[in-house]
Amino acid sequence: MVEPADRPSTAGQRLGAPESFGVSTLEPGLRPPAQPPGRLVSIRVQMLDDTQEVFQISQRSPGKVLFDLVCVHLNLSEGDYFGLEYQDHRKMTVWLDLLKPTLKQIRRPKNTILRFVVKFFPPDHTQLLEELTRYLFALQIKHDLACGHLICNDTSAALMVSHIIQSEIGEFDETQSWQHLLHNKYLPDQDAIRDKITDCHRKHVGQTPAESDYQLLEIARRLEMYGVRLHPAKDREGTKLSLAVAHIGVLVFQGYTKINAFNWSKVRKLSFKRKRFLIKLRADPAQNAHHDTLEFAMASRDCCKIFWKICVEYHAFFRLFEEPKPKPKPILFTRGSSFRFSGRTQKQIIDYVKDSELKKVPFERKHSKILSNSGVQSSSFGWQVPREVADQPDSTRLGQRAECNGSEEPPAATSTTNGFHDIPAAPGSDPTQSRQNHHGTGSAPDPQFLNPESPGSEDSPEGSPHVVVNGSGSVNGRGTGSIGVLGQSPDGRLLSPLTSPLLTDAGCVRHDDEDEARRKKFPTDKAYFIAKELLTTERTYLKDLQVITESFQSVAGKDEAFPDSVKNLISASYDPVYKFHQGFLKEVEQRLAQWEGRSNAHIKGDYQRIGDVLLKNIQGLRQLTVHLQKHSECLVELERACRSSRKAEAACRDFEQQRVCYLPLNIFLLRPLHRLLHYKLILERLCKHYPPTHDDFRDCRAALADISEMVLQLQGAMMKMENFQKLLELKKDLTGIDNLAIPGREFIRLGCLSKLSGKGLQQRMFFLFSDSLVYTSRGLTPSNQFKVHGQLPLYGMTIRESEEEWGVPHSFTLFGQRQSVVVAASCESEMERWVEDIRMAIDLAEQTSSPNTDLLSTSLSDNKLSEDGGAELESEEELCGSRSSLERQGQRGNTTVHVCWHRNTSVSMVDFSVAVENQLSGNLLRKFKNSNGWQKLWVVFTNFSLFFYKSHQDDYPLASLPLLGYSVTVPSESESIHKDYVFKLHFKSHVYYFRSESEYTFERWMEVIRSATCSASRSLPSTRKDLY
Repeated sequence: MVEPADRPSTAGQRLGAPESFGVSTLEPGLRPPAQPPGRLVSIRVQMLDDTQEVFQISQRSPGKVLFDLVCVHLNLSEGDYFGLEYQDHRKMTVWLDLLKPTLKQIRRPKNTILRFVVKFFPPDHTQLLEELTRYLFALQIKHDLACGHLICNDTSAALMVSHIIQSEIGEFDETQSWQHLLHNKYLPDQDAIRDKITDCHRKHVGQTPAESDYQLLEIARRLEMYGVRLHPAKDREGTKLSLAVAHIGVLVFQGYTKINAFNWSKVRKLSFKRKRFLIKLRADPAQNAHHDTLEFAMASRDCCKIFWKICVEYHAFFRLFEEPKPKPKPILFTRGSSFRFSGRTQKQIIDYVKDSELKKVPFERKHSKILSNSGVQSSSFGWQVPREVADQPDSTRLGQRAECNGSEEPPAATSTTNGFHDIPAAPGSDPTQSRQNHHGTGSAPDPQFLNPESPGSEDSPEGSPHVVVNGSGSVNGRGTGSIGVLGQSPDGRLLSPLTSPLLTDAGCVRHDDEDEARRKKFPTDKAYFIAKELLTTERTYLKDLQVITESFQSVAGKDEAFPDSVKNLISASYDPVYKFHQGFLKEVEQRLAQWEGRSNAHIKGDYQRIGDVLLKNIQGLRQLTVHLQKHSECLVELERACRSSRKAEAACRDFEQQRVCYLPLNIFLLRPLHRLLHYKLILERLCKHYPPTHDDFRDCRAALADISEMVLQLQGAMMKMENFQKLLELKKDLTGIDNLAIPGREFIRLGCLSKLSGKGLQQRMFFLFSDSLVYTSRGLTPSNQFKVHGQLPLYGMTIRESEEEWGVPHSFTLFGQRQSVVVAASCESEMERWVEDIRMAIDLAEQTSSPNTDLLSTSLSDNKLSEDGGAELESEEELCGSRSSLERQGQRGNTTVHVCWHRNTSVSMVDFSVAVENQLSGNLLRKFKNSNGWQKLWVVFTNFSLFFYKSHQDDYPLASLPLLGYSVTVPSESESIHKDYVFKLHFKSHVYYFRSESEYTFERWMEVIRSATCSASRSLPSTRKDLY
């Protein structure tokens, strides 16, 4: 128990040091806070080192008295970074309000334990000026890692744990380190990376506990989840999200991926109304836009208020010069919340510690078995950082800005009516700076293009030291016993921790210049980049096979709804193919490593080739032809099982909702057949590139002959299965059709057309098959299916352009045996594609003797009457859905059909066949329109979309971008993109830049993306007839 009036405890006493060392770091004459008279109540507080202390406070004392007692007990002069949190009677975790009486907040003090934890996480740990503060922050990082709050990759996690162990047990000893890891849990899945942790620990020779804390915070601050506490919410469309607050502003997460950030300089007001949390953004004069208001739904009003309060406090702490003054009490009545931030701002803390001659207090680390190097000595700087950092001038170590540390005084934050919190613009901030809104607003990025991990903030503090930590545990190429500070970037600007690139999988920070230098070391031969395309696409292909051989088979194995015959057929057909390609991938990786000079094979001089590897493995692949021929049977049998068992159908539907199944399940079943086409195209490019005299030409030509023979052998079954798979997918998107996938029916085109009715032009989704044309509208069902309104048999149909007759641009009339329909396309080229395809389909229909006219189910036969009656009521409601996000909740809200609906475009079966051939994957650097840095991502192009991963090892994509409707160009001079091999994707106001590593990869990405964004000329109907 603490006796605050008689004997204040020191940090050394709490952490176990001898009592005689207690030297106060508080201002001279400062005593524990005075308490109002009244009965004393005991309050238990759990510290960051897991010890519990009991403090006695008056029953009338405000929360600030208890908080100050804790800071006095710890001898902590930078206590304003911390706070006391507890669970209230609603089982919600809340912060102790320092201005309200403690016992009015804690109803049952005997049964409540408050936790002393970090509340405000600064962007740069060098702003923490005392070693004790950094030690407490390191304990917080240790706790966040152990409980799974700080999400990161294995390399970063292992590196951080190794620094924690270094500070606890000292130098590496294999037996001691292993035993320590066995008896202490630092990560939820620690056993899986135990070897990696010990490897990192081995390299921290001579590193003191203070230096270990410094390195730990250096790594942690660069992680996306650093200091993030997620508050569940939903957007206006019901998409599950999480909100968080940081020094830069309000963050939006989907899962553990940050998809947006609203900087304080762009936020005009934060408020809440019942369950709704509102963010009001400042108008952007450059875009002549009105004030935008973003709305998020939270679980309750209490959840809204808790998050609003912490936002108010974060804004005041990092953006204001000083604690905001309380508002005068109104005479008659009050409206809204009177809550305000209480305590010193970050600038006040820094100024106080720098201006004061504070003594360094020695303390013993509770979990450490080695003595700290702290001594009782005066610190002229007022803070202790590792050796080389302390030798730098103040301006290098501690960069300040108006927005964070207050180089100019902004207006104080105020609370207004109804719990509104007005946020003033920071002086010197650019109000015209464009923002990236949360998806769902009118000026948001494309809803499918979520921001997985933005490389930096647009209003970041500058001047912070930039310490480069690599995977070997060294800093800037030196051992971690010394720290190198890079005060400026190569162009002379001060570096910022917020605009620095993210930690890569190797645990290092990579710059554009480093990428350039690294790229120049690699071979420049075109054959090398073709071989590298083989490697990158093979990695993606193997991941796709894992979806079937591991993920789906594990689900099917546990579900009795799937017949054993189907399970055995899939296992016997795909497992041998997967094992074969595992070995193939290893050979390709080894050859590329030799080609790049990462092994000693270059001494022999026989490594700059890939044809021999391809020839050997394609000959091996021919032995698996029997298994490849079974894949069509797998698709048919799986469909039959789903048709006969609702449980099996539900299991497949649920599996498609898993993140690992980023495409329709049936597409994965056909992947091995598609991969044969990719090998053929890669070998054709190699043979075209090599002269006949090249050493690799003969092997490539022989491999091309073998793979061409296999493709010819399997092509018939492949084309039939592609059509069958497409019909099965369309059946899931349509409601009102029972017999879509029947023998002889071919899919030709789907897309948006406007149908002329009594109410005018109404958007409809049309589906063209070889025997009929079906038109639908988007339904209001949870599954977002399209409701069939009618069909037009193609047998005997005629078509005539009717723009002059109806006065509607790009319109044409379809004359059927039963009815006529007037439709209009979005543009002339779209009309030409539809007219051409419909005429070709009419020819196909007339070649059949008995056309099928019973397409619609009997249950929907009555719906046809409502096309001009009841359908007009749904048109106004359902068409509102066309303006909503592509990411609506539902089973099938993101298929190609829905993308065509939203983008008002169309795709044909020829487009799907071209897309099968034009699959590509690899690393790209991505940049948003208004961002500064480039972010490295693993990108996969397939099924008319780009899928984004952090690395090729990830099991599922973080985000996707459907490309239908987009345009791909090269940036103009006015866009100031001074980099090579950059292409630009844009759709309306959405603009994204991507940067490739070479001229070949740039041309390949442009080629495959153009195949999805720009429909090729369809002037060759004979080619299309060959497909059917």
